[in-house]
Amino acid sequence: MKSKIFSEGLVNSQFSGDEVEAKTAPIDERELVLDGGFVIPQTNSFGHMFRAYDAESERQQGVENFYRKNHTYQSVDFVKKMRDEYAKLNRVEMSIWECCELLNEVVDESDPDLEEPQIEHLLQTAEAIRRDYPNEDWLHLTGLIHDLGKVINLPSFGGLPQWAVVGDTFPVGCRFDESIVHHKYFKENPDYNNPSYNTKYGIYSEKCGLDNVMMSWGHDDYMYLVAKKNNTTLPSAALFIIRYHSFYALHREGAYKHLMNDEDVENLKWLHIFNKYDLYSKSNVRIDAERVKPYYLSLIEKYFPAKLKW
Repeated sequence: MKSKIFSEGLVNSQFSGDEVEAKTAPIDERELVLDGGFVIPQTNSFGHMFRAYDAESERQQGVENFYRKNHTYQSVDFVKKMRDEYAKLNRVEMSIWECCELLNEVVDESDPDLEEPQIEHLLQTAEAIRRDYPNEDWLHLTGLIHDLGKVINLPSFGGLPQWAVVGDTFPVGCRFDESIVHHKYFKENPDYNNPSYNTKYGIYSEKCGLDNVMMSWGHDDYMYLVAKKNNTTLPSAALFIIRYHSFYALHREGAYKHLMNDEDVENLKWLHIFNKYDLYSKSNVRIDAERVKPYYLSLIEKYFPAKLKW
């Protein structure tokens, strides 16, 4: 039987994903040129700043409604329930490329910078990284697969509402950092006044390692579980990127570093590199999927089994 918080949070959640806002930091002028010389555009294809979710004022009410629900329902109990359910990987067996094609059915309406199907964003990210880091094939593949977890928005994967799929992620089980967008709505979260969860460390300890920290549930954590449980041979930096690429409180605001261990510190360097391509490679210039498909199939074969459990 579904718990009260689960049924109220998921079943009664009615909103469109374009209502999602994320913490936006000013673009550092030093970031306007990617590592291989690619110049980052000052604005996205719609003429707005990247991640400027409130560029159209009529979105603001929806944005706040999204984060009110997200911050109210993303509790320790909710995350445990989702991780336990989705870690079973009992929905389907398919290849990585099959999942990429399945993502053609998903348009991330939380993304103000792109309105193409998700496979377009995956290929744009991967190809931009490939141009600048030709020898880091694991990073190319990470760019291709980092958002595949968004399939949990599809009915066959549970049809989770977008507040439980996309948006910025954050740890649960410890104090919600004030750098998290719309922090005020955490006051409605059952963990907010729980003395076990509302301190700096909460249920964690200094330098415990982010791998031991529960993150708010969404596509990041799901794809991390899929990759790890299917015994990928991708390096730890790739798994770190997959799990934390929406953790803007960490990699843009510098919060929660007291929970990081030495391996996290090293992997964060790669996430900072990856995030620029994830964010700024978005455009309306389409990638010819059939042309690049053989290359990515070879990488999938190198780092993954032919069929994965999802």
